[in-house]
Amino acid sequence: MTRDERNHVLIAPLKIYAGLMALLALTIAYAFVPGLPFKTEAGLAIALAKALLIAILFMQLKGATGIVRIAAIAGVAWASFLFILTFADLLTR
Repeated sequence: MTRDERNHVLIAPLKIYAGLMALLALTIAYAFVPGLPFKTEAGLAIALAKALLIAILFMQLKGATGIVRIAAIAGVAWASFLFILTFADLLTR
């Protein structure tokens, strides 16, 4: 295994994992410290950072072809549609 292959297969996912674990620690720390402002906004910002980390680096959407990017966008669109329907049902009860 060459150095470049080893970096692509082993090192890059470990860096992504370390970043996700750091964001998880930040989420837990921010959630359990009392009196901090903007808890909801901070939680959503951290969740967005996690999603972007996974989409751009782990799924390698930055260097993907157009059809792969369209499939990723379609997945987000369907998930959004399902959330909207779920919350519409929840709010009408």
